Amino acid sequence: MDSNEFFAPVRTTSDEGGGSENATVTETHGGSSDDAATEARVAKVPGALSVSGDDATTMPSSKPVQSKAPRTPVWVDLLSPTNEEIQDIEKRFGIEVPTREEMQEIELSSRLYDEDGALFMTVSVLNRAASDAPQTAVVTFILVKKTLITLRYADPVPFKTFIRRVNRSPSLASSADAVLFGLLEQIVDRLADVMEQTATDLEGLSNQVFASPEDRKSDQGHQDTLRQIGRAGNLSGKAKDSLLNLHRLGLFLSTQTRLKKDAKARLKIISRDIVSITEHANFIANKVTFLLDATLGMISLEQNNIIKIFSVAAAAFLPPTLIASIYGMNFEVMPELDWQFGYPVAIGLMVLSAVLPLWYFKRKGWL
Repeated sequence: MDSNEFFAPVRTTSDEGGGSENATVTETHGGSSDDAATEARVAKVPGALSVSGDDATTMPSSKPVQSKAPRTPVWVDLLSPTNEEIQDIEKRFGIEVPTREEMQEIELSSRLYDEDGALFMTVSVLNRAASDAPQTAVVTFILVKKTLITLRYADPVPFKTFIRRVNRSPSLASSADAVLFGLLEQIVDRLADVMEQTATDLEGLSNQVFASPEDRKSDQGHQDTLRQIGRAGNLSGKAKDSLLNLHRLGLFLSTQTRLKKDAKARLKIISRDIVSITEHANFIANKVTFLLDATLGMISLEQNNIIKIFSVAAAAFLPPTLIASIYGMNFEVMPELDWQFGYPVAIGLMVLSAVLPLWYFKRKGWL
C-alpha cells in the first residue's frame, strides 16, 4: 500500500504558543505490506519531535526542547490506510472513521455532519485531470478538536502541491483550520487551472471544426475532434461535480460557530471563487455542446455531399443505361440493327443523354 504521511506542526494541547512549539514533524505510517511498523521522518528544524501513536520523543537538536504536555498533530493525512491504522486513529481521537463505502454515498447527511463535536466533510476532488480518463476521488475531512484528519484513497495534485508548500513553509499548517482552508484553496486553484486549460483546448478545437476542408483530414480529423470534445465534456462534468461538493461544504462550514473571524473570511473568498469557477464551468459545458453539435453538423454535411455525388452520377448514367438496354434486346425486328450508322448514333445518344443532365445540374448549382 502507499505510505501515509502525517504532517503536523506539533504543539501542546493546552498551549498553541510560539517558540519551539511550532516545530514541524512528518510521520509516515505504513510501508511494505509485510511490515506495518510506524516510521518517523523528522523535518530539519530546531526542537522537532517524532510523534508515534500517543507518545512524543524529543529528537536531538541544537536547542533541546522541554515538553510540558503531550503534543498532538495538526494534520493527520491518511493515504490508503490499513484497517489497523484506521483503528489506531479511531482509538487515538475517539471517533468513528467512515468506511470507503460510506464515503461514496451521495446523501448530504452522509457527507456533511457533526458527530460529538467532530466535523465530518466528504467531497469529490478532481483527479488525473491531465490524463485521457479523468476521475473524481472522494476525500473525507475530519475536524476533531484541534486536529484535521484527511482520509483518501487517491493522491490528487492539490494534496501533493500543498504538502510541498508545507515542507517549504511550515507556517501554512499553523492550525487545523489553516490546513483545512489551505487544502480547499489548493483544490479550488487546481479546478481553476483545469478550467482555464480546457477553455484553451476548446478554442483550438473550435478552429479545427470550422477550418476549411482543405486544411483538415475529413474522417480521421473528425474522429479525433469528437474524442477531444468528449474528453473536455467529461472533464468539465467532473469538475462541476467537485465544485458542487465544495459549495455544499462551504455552506456547511459557514454554519459552524467554532470558526474564527479570519477563517470565515477565507471561507468567504473560497466560496466566491467556487461560484466564479462554476460559472466558467457552465460556459465550458455550453461550448462543448455547441462544438459537439457543430462537429456532427459538419459530418452530416460531408455525408450529404458524398450522397449528392452518387445521386448525380446515378441520374447522369441512367439515360445511357436505358439506351444501351433497349439496343441490347434480342428482338428479330429492330431496323437500327441493320443500319450502317446505328452503332455510332447509339453511342452518341448515350453520351448526349449523360452530358445534358450534368450540364443542367451544373447550371442549377447542384454541383
